Amino acid sequence: MTVRRRSSLDRDIFVYAVDCDAGVRYGLSRVLVGWAARSHCVLAAQAYAEFFHATTRKGLLAPAAASALVRDWLDVIRVTSANTAAQVDAMNAVGEHRLSFWDAMLWATARQSGCSAILSEDMQDGRRLGGVEFVNPFTAGASNRLAPLLAP
Repeated sequence: MTVRRRSSLDRDIFVYAVDCDAGVRYGLSRVLVGWAARSHCVLAAQAYAEFFHATTRKGLLAPAAASALVRDWLDVIRVTSANTAAQVDAMNAVGEHRLSFWDAMLWATARQSGCSAILSEDMQDGRRLGGVEFVNPFTAGASNRLAPLLAP
């Protein structure tokens, strides 16, 4: 029996999934977002907020288009929000583990939701923190670490 690992995605995956100028990141990100919609994935509400901000600030999407995508994703990908314990964990992680505050919030929220991996290019690839592994799906060796996460 295969144990399904719960994972989370950072906003960069979603941003690349709408940026057709992102090269190979565009194609892989579209695959990952599709997988997230069919899998045991949990997203921090923060990731959607960051996606909206990044895509509208960079001019990739108009606010109405970015909002429509987020609403579509909300219908198919489970969402969670940080509670106060996650906020405290995030603040501690900033000082103890040298994460940026927003990366620490994403980590703490994913951890509270039982995730064992976060797919992101912004965190330290391969690092494990509190039972959560950071996986950069765009690195050369990522396919081996992605395979168990993407398994049906």
